[in-house]
Amino acid sequence: MKIREPSEEERRQWHAEFEAASKRTLEQRMKYAFIKTYKPVLDDADYRSFDTMEEYRQWCEKNLPRWLGYHRV
Repeated sequence: MKIREPSEEERRQWHAEFEAASKRTLEQRMKYAFIKTYKPVLDDADYRSFDTMEEYRQWCEKNLPRWLGYHRV
């Protein structure tokens, strides 16, 4: 697989974005650093506990959509 080199315009844009980011306060960086995405079933309870890892795995396979990535391969 050949890796494409970025164009000069892309490099200029990246540099401008990094420069702008370096001027943000820590509070601003933390505010925008994390994106909250609702995860069906997982976010519907405050917590869950299991006695064994096997119980946890079975629960995941039974209750979670495959696209979340908690199923065994």
